[in-house]
Amino acid sequence: MALNEIRQPADLRELSYPELDELAGEIRDFIVHAVAENAGHLGSNLGVVELTLALHRVFESPTDAVLWDTGHQAYVHKIVTGRQAAFETLRQAGGLSGYPNREESPHDVIENSHASTSLSYAYGLAVSRDLGANPYRHIVAVIGDGGVTGGMAYEALNNIGHSKQRVIIVLNDNGRSYAATISNLTAGYVASAPAETEHRRLPERITAKLSHSLTNIRLNPVYVRRQRKFENFLRDLPYVGPQAEKGVEAFKAAVREFLQPPSFFEALGVRYVGPVDGHNIEQLEQTFRNAVQLSAEGPIVVHVLTQKGRGYPPAEDDDEKHLHDAPVFDPAIGPPPAVVTGYTQAFAEGIIKEAELDERVVAITAAMPGPTGLLPFQARFPDRFYDVGIAEQHAVTGAAGMALGGLRPVVAIYSTFLNRAWDQVVYDVALHRLPVVFCLDRAGITGPDGASHHGVYDLALLAKVPGMRVFAPSSAEELQVMLHDALGLAEDGPVAIRWPRGAAVHASEHEIGVGQLARRTREGDDTLCFLAVGKMLADARKAAEVLAATGVNASVWDVRSCAPLDPAMIADAARHRYVITCEDGIRDGGIGMTIADQIHALNPATEVKVLGIPARFIPQGSAEKILAQMGLDADGFVAAARDLLA
Repeated sequence: MALNEIRQPADLRELSYPELDELAGEIRDFIVHAVAENAGHLGSNLGVVELTLALHRVFESPTDAVLWDTGHQAYVHKIVTGRQAAFETLRQAGGLSGYPNREESPHDVIENSHASTSLSYAYGLAVSRDLGANPYRHIVAVIGDGGVTGGMAYEALNNIGHSKQRVIIVLNDNGRSYAATISNLTAGYVASAPAETEHRRLPERITAKLSHSLTNIRLNPVYVRRQRKFENFLRDLPYVGPQAEKGVEAFKAAVREFLQPPSFFEALGVRYVGPVDGHNIEQLEQTFRNAVQLSAEGPIVVHVLTQKGRGYPPAEDDDEKHLHDAPVFDPAIGPPPAVVTGYTQAFAEGIIKEAELDERVVAITAAMPGPTGLLPFQARFPDRFYDVGIAEQHAVTGAAGMALGGLRPVVAIYSTFLNRAWDQVVYDVALHRLPVVFCLDRAGITGPDGASHHGVYDLALLAKVPGMRVFAPSSAEELQVMLHDALGLAEDGPVAIRWPRGAAVHASEHEIGVGQLARRTREGDDTLCFLAVGKMLADARKAAEVLAATGVNASVWDVRSCAPLDPAMIADAARHRYVITCEDGIRDGGIGMTIADQIHALNPATEVKVLGIPARFIPQGSAEKILAQMGLDADGFVAAARDLLA
């Protein structure tokens, strides 16, 4: 059956296994070409084709709730739930989201694009189902081995197991999060190509065979019922019953521990089966059907092995990330090697320089060494590089411990992901006045990844933390200077530097500030003054030039230090009749409002217009177009100035 004939999950149930294998190949080709045209997440979706088909043949979405952790792996799910035609608009403004989206389909239960949350959603849905508040039959959470490195996943597992909620957990284990998974939980169970499997040593093949046999036995409902009867018989034996029951349980545990890694899950009260071949649809279906029966007694985790990037050689051969994400590319040859650019490249070079000057400097990332620019640092200083997995809270408090121990940790993280560690930033780092430097990539409007990935809260939040210093560079060179200054300033407490995604402005040595001082880039008369944060400076300067052509001579300041603000900049701004503040962070409670308060304390007559991101979720689209729509570009600044001057 052709792919274009699949319009809903029920269509899959009419296909034979040979037809399903053919369909899987079509889906992979479709995804490669869709991502090649629009960019997006590639490797993770290529790895879950058979898994997704099996899930939708066994479970009946949306009567059964299928939850996709992180959402990177939901393209196949979208294709088979009627959204194939929309892929030509993937990640475009007004188009198909790159993640599950409740507005797109009733098959998308959660809008999930941050990791490690699906098990908590599943727990809550199971509780509400059992109380009669929703009609779901089965609740299935698909979570990757990277996702279970996050703290929320462990917390949810504990609750699910303790409360015996009827949840089916599918652990999609491909040995990767973005980079290689940082975990011992599934270590040793990385999916491999058939040719590699055939060349495994004899003991490994025997162990694998025994492991799969044990999985089949433990999934058999007849075995489970007979096991329960046998355990009850032993327990009721006179005198020796409890000891006999414990002895048999210990023997079973020893066998499982040798052949499989279930002890962690089962210690929490979650039945474990696996590992299962994630590319064998027939085996997956049988496993899921048995799991449905066994879930009547409580939660169950099905450990599935998949290969990230399967079926597309450029993805299979990408050692760094198996083309986890990809830009627009030629599908015939694959994307070019990933390289950091712009501000990220400036940071990558700058942190190596600082580490060469100070042996106390260490780098920490939460499963994102490549995108945050730390791969060169890892190669240069492998003993001073720490990837803690998808565990932002642990990364921040771990950095606090390193700082307490005399190191100078630099935490490189996306702005949006720092939101997950807010408590740790405030009470584990700032309260102790520890020398931790936070380097926040992808700050501001990031574009096609949508609402969950825009880094718009960092300025407003971090500037309110007692003792926190917050910097925003306006050029690549400025970033490196700020990093150097931050490591010195950190002796008195934490510092944060935030920068945007994409190309960086370059500046000469005469266009760079120092320390916690702002920098005036254009001196005007006392009519109008622009105070611009970070990347907003370039557009503020353009706006000033446009206004100058109409006789308005505006001053322009590069704020640089957002917390604390430079008193000299505030004093100069207060002499102007009008002031416009420009930031690509949330407006309410942001830096502009703090500036306005300080200006009015000096001169209540100065009228201050605060420009920033509105307090609403911003959908996907081109970052430049989104900013323009919000008046956060040169044209918008000119329009704001003319409104004031009118």
